[in-house]
Amino acid sequence: MGKYTLVVTEKPDAAQRIASALDSRGKAKKMEDNGVPYYIANRDRKIVVVPALGHLYTVAGERSGRNYYPVFNFRWVPRYVAERGAKQIRTWIETISKLAKDADLFVDACDYDIEGSIIGYCVLKYACGNKENVSKRMKYSTLTKGELEKSYAELLPRLDFALIEAGRARHEVDWLYGVNLSRALTMSARDWSGKYATLSTGRVQGPTLKFLVAREKAIRCFVPIPFWSIKAEIEIAGSIFEAEYEKTTIETKKEADAAIKACKGKNGKIEKIDIKKFRQMPPKPFDLGALQSEAYSLFGYTPMRTSNIAQRLYLAALISYPRTSSQKLPQSINYKTILKNLSKVSQYKKLAAELLVKEQLKPNEGKKEDPAHPAIYPTGNLPEGELDDSERKLWDLVVRRFMSVFGEPALRQSVKVSINVAGHRFHLRGRQTLEEGWLRFYGPYVRSEEVLLPPIKEGQAVRVKKVILEDKFVKPPPRYNPASLLKMMEKAEIGTKATRAGIIQTLYDRKYIRDERMIVTDLGFEVLEVLEKYCPAVVSVKLTKELEEKMNKIQLNSEKRENILVDAVEILKPVVEKLKEKEKVIGEQLSKAIKRARIEERIIGACPICKTGKLMILYSRKTGKRFIGCTNYFKNLCKTSFPLPQKGTVRPTGKMCRRCDWPMVLVRIRGRRPWNLCFNPDCPLKEERRERRKDE
Repeated sequence: MGKYTLVVTEKPDAAQRIASALDSRGKAKKMEDNGVPYYIANRDRKIVVVPALGHLYTVAGERSGRNYYPVFNFRWVPRYVAERGAKQIRTWIETISKLAKDADLFVDACDYDIEGSIIGYCVLKYACGNKENVSKRMKYSTLTKGELEKSYAELLPRLDFALIEAGRARHEVDWLYGVNLSRALTMSARDWSGKYATLSTGRVQGPTLKFLVAREKAIRCFVPIPFWSIKAEIEIAGSIFEAEYEKTTIETKKEADAAIKACKGKNGKIEKIDIKKFRQMPPKPFDLGALQSEAYSLFGYTPMRTSNIAQRLYLAALISYPRTSSQKLPQSINYKTILKNLSKVSQYKKLAAELLVKEQLKPNEGKKEDPAHPAIYPTGNLPEGELDDSERKLWDLVVRRFMSVFGEPALRQSVKVSINVAGHRFHLRGRQTLEEGWLRFYGPYVRSEEVLLPPIKEGQAVRVKKVILEDKFVKPPPRYNPASLLKMMEKAEIGTKATRAGIIQTLYDRKYIRDERMIVTDLGFEVLEVLEKYCPAVVSVKLTKELEEKMNKIQLNSEKRENILVDAVEILKPVVEKLKEKEKVIGEQLSKAIKRARIEERIIGACPICKTGKLMILYSRKTGKRFIGCTNYFKNLCKTSFPLPQKGTVRPTGKMCRRCDWPMVLVRIRGRRPWNLCFNPDCPLKEERRERRKDE
């Protein structure tokens, strides 16, 4: 093949796009070596583009084996050395090493962030034979042909070693925390019970669990305090409106009854009308956290799911790099070109045209900046193939958000009408949009309620149809959901934009939490109790934030990676010694919690037959088949049992059937959509479905 330039990318999809963009005819030749794809592009010279497969290298202990701790000596190794099920990585590294032999120029084209920088650095150092110091760097925020060509034409002369050092420090510190603490917990429980269960915690996972436990305790300890509220149904011009009492909460029943008595049978008089007009500014461009929150709020997508969908849209060159914390859109991305391309889509045509006639396009930007990438924006490229439903929704959201940031402020009006009823005041509120401005661009995602009031004037008499007294209780604080927890992590400045969603998912995977509205399990409580009792430093939000700030300083060349590693080891040494010393006590506590957790996740609800037992998922000793049975069976009090599907997984939902009020289970079978199953054979809903099928 002769001498050539070797370009290393993060993933195969990116390699294919980069190779096609760099080939002078736009048709790079796809090659394969032992199942590893790479591409040959011809430009002014031959270019070979080879992908990694995400991280090919990882941190591992210098000593092999998993059954010991503390561990403070580590090295970077190929992933197949450290992880089971990573055999494919060996072939990948061998192919890259083979291609590196005949290359005389090296270019790192991995994503320009901490993760991408560490991936490219490791490949160039270990697989390509110490080429990290002679390599050049491509920096881009979209996988569009124009930007990739520009990035290649303006190669950075060297890798960003400050970013690489920050990446190395983050991986090494997280590994030190994770391996030592997780092994201490897992081995303590295993040695006491003789049974294995994966337990884990880490530098960010511990403090995040602490947030959840604090909220769970606040909810469980909450004492509901009664209060009363009053509202009135007011008739104006033949329409009924609901007015709220001047005091939103009334603390005594006596006061509430007196107000009701005074107003009963009386009509009202409009005392005052306050009209306020205000401008509602356009939203800010999306950073990753804001996109994850909005997608959860609108579509119910977890942060992890949103991150994965956004990554697919980025690799399809439809949006810019999503792992950004920026709320800025630089002029260099060429707003008008993007809008012109988007106007080729029928649903965006009119909206884009409105923006294109503006003399100047100025986005409403936020304060947050990211040195590597701008805010998330649509590239202007249109889908080459069919997008699935979730991809289509997220792309539409990004497109509409992009257009709306260039819109004019919306002009809205609020009306507050004060109505006097026998000396008691009620307030009627109206809301109206006078000028849509940016709201028109955000379309289906606007959540602004319109309450239009008929023409009214001060001094006007109105009929009070009804005065209603409501008994209420002060509500406990709300449970976290994946989006609100992610916001809390952002606010506390723990974790990174790239890792937060994964940490939340790990808490679910370890069964420390369950349900969308997060409930901390007994196991989650016990793990945090152990950590707070024996090593409070590792769940300290303050310490975690301080460590995070130090690691961020590496990127600014104002802190050394070695110093941070020393700090991490100094924190961990006494912690691990304490855990080792209390191994038996910890093992007993965690083993009992694991046992309870395993039972808890099989309990479905109260037995509707005997009313005293609980229904749970059981397994037959004879056949090994699973079924639902009552716990009173073991006391010879109830023989209730129901069959279950034998394929896939079955777990309790905590919900009741809307027709028969029996508890339900969620069934997941690979290749099929999950469904909620009511196992009551006499459920009226089943009979209705059978009747419908007959009619069809």
